[in-house]
Amino acid sequence: MATVRIPTPLRKYTQGQEEVSIAAGSVRALIDALESSHPGIRERICDDKGAVRRFVNIFVGDEDIRFLDGLDTPVKDADEVSIVPAIAGGVG
Repeated sequence: MATVRIPTPLRKYTQGQEEVSIAAGSVRALIDALESSHPGIRERICDDKGAVRRFVNIFVGDEDIRFLDGLDTPVKDADEVSIVPAIAGGVG
């Protein structure tokens, strides 16, 4: 099973867990499995068309899925998948 690192804002969907283990062959299947076991989390990660929200980054290992195969990026059992909300702000 892949290890999915859950960011603080989404931990209310995982009962406070920082990491969850999910068996999936792709990022898309992983998000579907997350939604099955943690209802409501998908709408925070994906928009109504199923695409990853523009302010959310997903990494498989150290690679951003936007530079791989997007939601079709393969996920292996030993992979660590990180869901990272984009951070904005600072002094202009």
